Amino acid sequence: MNTDTRPLTLNEDRLFPPEPTQRAIARRLYAQVAHLPIISPHGHTDPSWFAGNAPFPNATELLLVPDHYVFRMLYSQGIDLDALGIPRADGSRTDVDPREAWRLFASNFHLFRGTPSSLWLNHVFHDVFGLRVRLDAATADQYYDTITIALQTPEFRPRALFERFNIEVIATTESPLDPLQHHAAIRDSGWSGRVITAYRPDSVIDPEHEQFADALHHFGELTGEDVHDWDGYLRAHRQRRAFFASMGATSSDHGHPSCATADLPPAEARALFERIVRGRFSAADAEAFRGQMLTEMAAMSLDDGLVMQIHPGCFRNHNHGLFERFGRDKGADIPLHTDYVHALKPLLDRFGNAPGFRLILFTLDESTYARELAPLAGHYPCLFLGPAWWFHDAPEGMWRFREQTLSSAGFYNTVGFNDDTRAFLSIPARHDVARRVDCAFLAKLVAEHRLDEDAAVEVAVDLAYRLPKEAYNL
Repeated sequence: MNTDTRPLTLNEDRLFPPEPTQRAIARRLYAQVAHLPIISPHGHTDPSWFAGNAPFPNATELLLVPDHYVFRMLYSQGIDLDALGIPRADGSRTDVDPREAWRLFASNFHLFRGTPSSLWLNHVFHDVFGLRVRLDAATADQYYDTITIALQTPEFRPRALFERFNIEVIATTESPLDPLQHHAAIRDSGWSGRVITAYRPDSVIDPEHEQFADALHHFGELTGEDVHDWDGYLRAHRQRRAFFASMGATSSDHGHPSCATADLPPAEARALFERIVRGRFSAADAEAFRGQMLTEMAAMSLDDGLVMQIHPGCFRNHNHGLFERFGRDKGADIPLHTDYVHALKPLLDRFGNAPGFRLILFTLDESTYARELAPLAGHYPCLFLGPAWWFHDAPEGMWRFREQTLSSAGFYNTVGFNDDTRAFLSIPARHDVARRVDCAFLAKLVAEHRLDEDAAVEVAVDLAYRLPKEAYNL
């Protein structure tokens, strides 16, 4: 590739409509939301960052290693994850100089042209680190040194960045087996930053999870319950949910292959559980058990108030060889056709009209927005739509989400934006993109005389700030 040393700039009108009238409206709307605090109610940042407040080690460990949006693109072009310093499944990694890994990334940065990753990363480079030349092979060392040196200063410690980014609250996501010691350390430190957890029980709910048997054993040890007994197993969940709530959790999260739910008679549920814990179950049993547990989690949510999230429709770890070498969450999750209308009916028959129950639905199957999700959320009081997720949290995906859900669900059966990221420094960039896209979408409605501008301002503020706080009980 040719070296590109032209200046790195961020156009003030990025993502706004090219048509002058709509662009002017979008500018005015954006001015009302640009500096609102960030509500990050669902994500995967590491709570140890904020507990210990230690400096991030270098540019590679901060911006490349945790971000599967980035290294999946590099892997798609034949770059081995070992060469990027990505940890193996057993925690080991090859002896790669982080500077060399960064150079490899920089020399391939052209792969991200036009992608949301380029929007986020260039925002980070420009606004967070003050870089004014584009990243490529020739500027790789300049970038690496500028970022790594900055990270050793007090202004770039995790807590200082949290405050600089104007984050009001951020939620991490932990397994029921997590002792939440980092959250306890944050609470005991006296720091005013609000970092809360969320209950993600997949490893002890999905019989096909590779850690299920061991996780279930530790689940019993941790809770003191006989988790191989159906009643004890359910008590263990209630106990851990209560502990998570005591540590600030306001939500649970469920990453299932489908959105199937079930409401089995007690005797059938118990018999199914016995097959599961004995390891004598079929794929159909595993799906039925996951479905039953979504309904059980909904029952617990009604009792303890945790907002329930479902992230279904994803064939996780599709690349088996990569999974064996590097483990989960390495960018090989692939969208699946997903049914919601039939799949959710057992759960909704039981809890769909229950006051106080809240269920936030996500999808990787965009074909369901107008056909299934928006009509469901536009009817059931408990249902809300999470924002465009994973492959679709790009400007085009956000726009499609609004276009296809507005007529049936409106704006107020959605929950605003959440960044759902492991890449801490990208959070302001991701929220900025969402705010700009929403302002551009609202500007179109105003220009078409479908919405008054003063109402559009209220909607923009609600989407950026009020709705996520309200939806997640924050």
